[in-house]
Amino acid sequence: MANTPLKITQDTFIPLNSLILITGINGLIASHIADQLLSAGYRVRGTVRNKARCAWVEPFFTSRYGANRIQVVEVPDITAPDIWNAHVAGVSTVITVAGVAWLDDRDVPKAVNEELKCLHGLLHAAKTHANTVQAFIYTSSSWAAYTPKAGVRSTLTEESWNHEAVALAEDPSITDAEKGLPPFMAIKVKVEEALWDWVAREKPKFTVNAMLISTPSTAGLVRALYDGKPKEAIDVIATLGPQWSIDARDAGRLYLGVLVSGLTGSRVYGFAERFNWNRTLDIFKELYPEKKDWVELPRSYQCDESEIMGDISLSLLRAVGQEGWTSLKESIKDAAESFGQS
Repeated sequence: MANTPLKITQDTFIPLNSLILITGINGLIASHIADQLLSAGYRVRGTVRNKARCAWVEPFFTSRYGANRIQVVEVPDITAPDIWNAHVAGVSTVITVAGVAWLDDRDVPKAVNEELKCLHGLLHAAKTHANTVQAFIYTSSSWAAYTPKAGVRSTLTEESWNHEAVALAEDPSITDAEKGLPPFMAIKVKVEEALWDWVAREKPKFTVNAMLISTPSTAGLVRALYDGKPKEAIDVIATLGPQWSIDARDAGRLYLGVLVSGLTGSRVYGFAERFNWNRTLDIFKELYPEKKDWVELPRSYQCDESEIMGDISLSLLRAVGQEGWTSLKESIKDAAESFGQS
């Protein structure tokens, strides 16, 4: 996690040194959120399902930011009733990243029900502690808004919802084996819609925003492409269409921008740069010309041609002192350099 010092030049909505709860702090997105918040001067309480498996988290951040800035707590079952009350106590912001749905889930109602046990538990705890909680940020997905399609023009707004994926997931004429990713996309749609239904019904005093992050969570696939293995990952890469990319550090800074700006009621698109996997492979070849044993992918350079209308993500970056997105090339270069350290 290379980190450029941030220059926040405005008063912050959530005061610096406030305690922020981040669920699933051991994950790619959540760990970068924590890194950016700690760098800016916040304190973090992060949850993991198993402290023994995630023993690296606390010493890693302590070595960077000192003692008493990071606290890691174990929450083995994030869907358990009333599990969140104690962990939300004393925090000014709840950032939820951890989920229970999987890419291969096919029982959409069951998966949505499990996700909502966690989300509603967190929302209820936040409302219970409304004297301290000032902000709530839910990590959604770009797939909640649309299905990326190569060469297809589309316009995305805060009112865009991927009802196409919901219809495909619910179509009884399509077998589970043929449905692919739409069931998972449908889960993302239904859970985020439930969030906004809750907000409209409960009218909380704290701010609420949803982050529609694109594809930083495919870092493992980037590593697989660099290494040329395992075969299963390369096969997945070969089937994935073009989407948008975002550097995981930039994703973390969007959450920080919400805490600085006081934004509320928004769906924020974490879309930095159009990409496809052939472009990623070409960047690797350019950066490492001495390496000759690259895997080959089906040659296609089509792009996702979606456009985002009224997007506020760049204003959130500027609120934390960053004028633009980290480029795909820079992101890949930094990732590849980190592979040698792991």
